[in-house]
Amino acid sequence: MMEYIREFFFSGGNNELVFSVIDAVCFLFFAVGVLYLFVFAIKSTGKPRNIYPKAKKKYRYAVVFPAYKEDRVILGSVGNFLEQTFPRENYDVIVVSDGMADETNAELERMSAIVIRPEFTLSTKTNSLQQAITYIDNHDLHYDNIVILDADNSVDDDFLDNLNDAFYSGCSAIQTHRVAKQCNTNVAVLDAVSEEINNSIFRKGHTRMGFSSSLIGSGMAFDYKLFKKCIMKSSHVGVDKQLERYLLRNNYYIEYLPEVYTYDEKVSKGKQFYKQRKRWVSTQFSHFFRGIWGCPKAALEGNWDYCNKLLQWAMPPRVILIGFIGIISVVLTVVGLPFLLWSIKWWCLLLLMIITLALAIPDYLFNAKLLKAMFSIPWLFLLMLLNTFAIFNRSNEFIHTEHYEVDSEEPKHN
Repeated sequence: MMEYIREFFFSGGNNELVFSVIDAVCFLFFAVGVLYLFVFAIKSTGKPRNIYPKAKKKYRYAVVFPAYKEDRVILGSVGNFLEQTFPRENYDVIVVSDGMADETNAELERMSAIVIRPEFTLSTKTNSLQQAITYIDNHDLHYDNIVILDADNSVDDDFLDNLNDAFYSGCSAIQTHRVAKQCNTNVAVLDAVSEEINNSIFRKGHTRMGFSSSLIGSGMAFDYKLFKKCIMKSSHVGVDKQLERYLLRNNYYIEYLPEVYTYDEKVSKGKQFYKQRKRWVSTQFSHFFRGIWGCPKAALEGNWDYCNKLLQWAMPPRVILIGFIGIISVVLTVVGLPFLLWSIKWWCLLLLMIITLALAIPDYLFNAKLLKAMFSIPWLFLLMLLNTFAIFNRSNEFIHTEHYEVDSEEPKHN
């Protein structure tokens, strides 16, 4: 078989030239993605830089939990948030209860939460957030800022105090540091690692180079009027990407607070991983194609934050990058000369990718669980490959990730 491949490409004519061009184009495509990640991974190392001084004013906050059939986890999350050291009269907890039981809603109200009971024909986070804004307007409630949390999220008791300091110092859009609640399966471990790699590269590394942080869908906080203006213009799916497009297009900076944690339940099964990543990949490429038309104008205006975001969305997922680079390296090596010489640059690129990921993973996640979980990477690569082929599926399909009560294994963060 290998002899046949060599004979096909080097039997004369233009076959060798054609293959050389293909190899060069593919290498350039993957090298750009790896170098992009490497630069921001390097910048993410070191101590946090954004410790804000104590605020001299207590703002009012709307803390919104969109909750679609989340009876198992919502009571614990709301109870956890009500333990804030921030003055209770300065924040309201608002739960958009979509499809939850009357008993759950009644218990939430007993806990002092405002419960909104919408009747949606299409259940999405965007619709729930729009419903919360409508409720606030109709009931003449007034807030300075708004916090968005998922129904399974928990936070530390100084969460609002830290946000308040950042808002007082001039921030208008904030992403907190979302980390895993639990790492009880191989998939959950890899999901937690993926989350922290995103935190290092697309949040910490970006803000250290003067770019905005990526949003993540929860653990987010915004100036209330700014959020209202944006969310009421948003469509059904991909609320974090829509917020990013609006904010960056209009030159709003998104801050990242690496020392302010939002604890999030990670997916624990391959099926959940596939469904979740299918939604993420679909919305990422969908918003890339929607946003690319604004790139020339942004470049002319010097809005490099927006241009950088589009470049980020254009890149394939990391597991696809490392999977294809590894496959190409092995194939070129096994085929033998002259492909063996060509494979050297691919092996170097694979090594750089591994170094990049190692830099981006925090020390507390380097343990025996991670080593064991790495054997699941080939399977997850195949799942992500299927997702990539399905990016042209309808992106407005609602895909719910079911949550369960878990024993919190909040790790020690260094």
